Amino acid sequence: MTPVELSRTVLHAVRRAVDEGELAVAVLPERVVVAPPGPGGCGDYATNVALQLARPAGQPAPALAELLRTRLLRTDGISDVVVTGPGFLNISLDGDADGRLVRDILRAGLRYGHSDTLAGQTVELHAAHDARAVVLMDAVARVLRSRGARPRLTCAGPPEDAWVRILGVPSDISSDSPAGTGTGTGTGTGTGTDAPLRPVPAPADPTPLGRDAARWALLHPAPHDRPHIGDSQSEQHLAQRETNPLFRVRYAHARTRALLRNAADLGFTPEPGPLTSEPGPLTSEGDGPLTFDGDGPLTPEGDSPVTADGDAQGLIQLLADHPRVLAATAAHRAPDRLARHLVAVADALAPLLPSVLPLGDEKPSAAHRARLALAEAAGTVLAGGLSLLGIDAPEHL
Repeated sequence: MTPVELSRTVLHAVRRAVDEGELAVAVLPERVVVAPPGPGGCGDYATNVALQLARPAGQPAPALAELLRTRLLRTDGISDVVVTGPGFLNISLDGDADGRLVRDILRAGLRYGHSDTLAGQTVELHAAHDARAVVLMDAVARVLRSRGARPRLTCAGPPEDAWVRILGVPSDISSDSPAGTGTGTGTGTGTGTDAPLRPVPAPADPTPLGRDAARWALLHPAPHDRPHIGDSQSEQHLAQRETNPLFRVRYAHARTRALLRNAADLGFTPEPGPLTSEPGPLTSEGDGPLTFDGDGPLTPEGDSPVTADGDAQGLIQLLADHPRVLAATAAHRAPDRLARHLVAVADALAPLLPSVLPLGDEKPSAAHRARLALAEAAGTVLAGGLSLLGIDAPEHL
C-alpha cells in the first residue's frame, strides 16, 4: 500500500463513519495527509486526521481517533493502528507491503506512477521564446502525458534549430499565441489554458553542455531560480563526481543495471521479499556524506558495509511516494520537484548497493534476491523519472 493509497483508505474510513452516522461533519477533507511517524509515534505512517476533525465533529480527538482505528483495522494491508499523543493515528502495514510495492514497480516498469487522472483533457501550454522556457514546457508536457492529458504546446516564436537538435525539444511546437493568458490549470474537462511559462532565463547558452546536462541544468533549479550555466559553472554539470546531482542519479541507475548483470553471472535473479536473513534491522555505522572512488558504488563514509533493512525503509518510502511526486509535478508545472525527488532516491539507494551481492564464498540468499529486486525497482524509478525529464538513463556509466 503506497502513501497515496493509504491516504485514500483513511479518507474512505472517515466517509464511511459519516455515512453510517458515527461521525457528524458538515465538510469532509478533500485529502488526508499521511507521513512517517514523528517523535513518540510508531508504525509505518501517521496521520493527524482525528485532530483535524475533532472540532467540527464536536468530539475529543482521542475518541475520534479510536473510532477510526477500529475501522482501519478491518482493512486489508493494515496490520495495526495505534493512537498516540493527543490523537495521532499510527498505522502499521502488513509484513509484505514492501514486497508488493517492489512488485508493483517492476510490473509497471518505466510507467510506474503514471495514471489516467487527466484523461480526455487538453492542456494549453505556452512558453516565452527562450531556451529554458521551451525545455521547461517540454518537460511539463511529458509529465502531463503520463497523467493522461493531451498537452498542446505553443511558443512566442518558432523554436531555434539548436534547441531541437541539441536540447531535444519538439520540432512541431506551434508559434501561435496562446488562446488566452488565464491562469487555469487545465484540471477540468475539456481544454485548460495555463499562464505562459516564463522561468528565469539561463545566463548563457546551454547547448554546449549537450542534451542531458543542459536539460538537467535548466530543469533542476526551480523556475524562479537562476540556472548555474556559464563560465566555470557549466563544468559542474559534466563532472563525474558526487557533487554533481545528475551524475549521482545516473550513476545510481547504472549501478542497479550492473548489479543485475553481476547477479545473473552468479546464477540468481531478483525476488521481492524480506531484506534481512535474520530478525531485526541491519545497520550501518557509516552515516557521513557519499563518497565515490571511481570504481565502486557511492557509499557512506565509514568502515562497515551497509546491509540495512532500516536504511532501506527511507528508500522504500521514496519509491512509494513517486506517484504523488508525479501528480504534484504535473499540477504545479514544476519539473524541479521530480528532479529533486530523483536525487533523493539515488542518495537513499546508495547505502543499499554494497549489500546486494554476496561477498566472498557467501551463497546468494533470499535477502540478496530481495535487495536486488529493491535495487532494480529503484533503478526503474530513476530511469522513468529521467525519461520524463527528457534525459537518458544509460546502462553503463
